[in-house]
This record gives sequence, structure tokens and C-alpha cells, in this order.
Amino acid sequence: MDPRTAFDPHNAQPSPPRASVGTGVCGEVEGLAAEAERLMRDGLWELAPGDAVLALRTASGLAKAVGPADRQAFLPSIDRLEQLREAMAVLAIGIARTHGQLAWFLSRASTALAPVLHWRTLPADPRQAFGTVVPTPGELTDAEDAVRRLQAVLDHAAAATPIAEDGSAA
Repeated sequence: MDPRTAFDPHNAQPSPPRASVGTGVCGEVEGLAAEAERLMRDGLWELAPGDAVLALRTASGLAKAVGPADRQAFLPSIDRLEQLREAMAVLAIGIARTHGQLAWFLSRASTALAPVLHWRTLPADPRQAFGTVVPTPGELTDAEDAVRRLQAVLDHAAAATPIAEDGSAA
């Protein structure tokens, strides 16, 4: 990075407004994805080789947690919710293993998926359900699509960084 254009925290400008694309979890993630893609396009977010490896592992973990849309819709709600919580765990592990822009991206992704943490599929007396609610099938699909979009952004972010064939930083 050119030192003349490097970030100076003492002369920082306010962050540009975040894009708001739609509603729901997928809308939040789409805004985050648009921001990440703009930063990559403008050369303001380039992953270090170690972060690229972590981004690929996180993307792979997200893909394993939430399967293809055509199979996902046929699963029972309890399984779909379990898989969404697994995706949240994948993001949390990624956050714990990095810092800087990748950590910020993963943290905001987790925040966008936070409604998943308030969902339940088991019947419960609302007075004893700790404020959880039963999601609609559409809400489950929305969150699953958001996870797939996060996977795509992480794959794209890592693609520009050379990684050795053994999966380590090149």
C-alpha cells in the first residue's frame, strides 16, 4: 500500500453510509456484501495470505453448515435452525482467529445473522421461552440465503491472494 494514501487515524474521515439493500437478514448481508465488494474494487481491502486462508476456511465452514437451497427447504425447521446456528459458530471462530478488516467483516456478518439467536422451533409457553420466537419458513430461507452470500464474498475476497497448494499462506 502506498504510504501517502495509508490510513491516518488522526486525520480520519467519517465512514461512508452503509448500504441498505433490503429487509431481513439477507438485506443486511447484501448491504455488507456491497460494502466489501466496493472496498475490494477500490483496493481498500486486500487480505494478507493468512487472512485469505482463514477466509477460505470460513467460507468452507459456512457452505458445510448451510447446504444448497434446493435441499435446505425440505429439511425440518429444527434442522435448518441447527445449521444456521452452526454458521454463527463458524463466524465466531473466524472472528476469534483474526483482527482488522476481516474480523470487522465477520463481526458485522454475525450481527446481521443475530436474529437466528432469537429463534426456536420447539413449542414453548412464551412466558418461559426467554423471548425466543418461531421463525417463518421464509425467515429461515432468508437467513440461509444470507449465509450463502457471505460464503461468496469470502471466496471472492480470498481469490485475489496467493495461497500455497497445501492450503497455507504462499
